[in-house]
Amino acid sequence: MSIVKINVLTVPEEQRETLEKRFANRAGTVDGSDGFEWFELLRPVEGTDTYLVYTRWRAEEDFQNWMSGMGQAAHRGTPQDGSPQGERPRPAATDATLWTFEVVQQSGPRQD
Repeated sequence: MSIVKINVLTVPEEQRETLEKRFANRAGTVDGSDGFEWFELLRPVEGTDTYLVYTRWRAEEDFQNWMSGMGQAAHRGTPQDGSPQGERPRPAATDATLWTFEVVQQSGPRQD
C-alpha cells in the first residue's frame, strides 16, 4: 500500500498568505512525478498556527526520487517569491517536521 508524508509547518499568522501563495505558484509541479498519488495543503481553522502538507506516494522510493530531483527544484526561489531565480526565499514557516505513515486501510465514497 501507499505511504503518506505530512510536512507539519508552524506558520505565524503574518506569513500565512506568503506560504499559500508559494504553494499556489508551485501548483502542479509534483503531479506528474512517478508514484505520486495525492496532495493537499491544509490551513488551520482555529487554535493553532500549524499547516499540514499532505502527500501520498506509491512507495518511499518514489518520494525519495522526487525529493532528490523535482522536490529540490520546487523548493528553490522563483520570481513570484520575490527572490532572485534559484535563490532560496526566506521561509514562511518557523518550524517544520516531516511525519511518515503507511496506509494500512482506506475508503472512499461508493461509486453508484
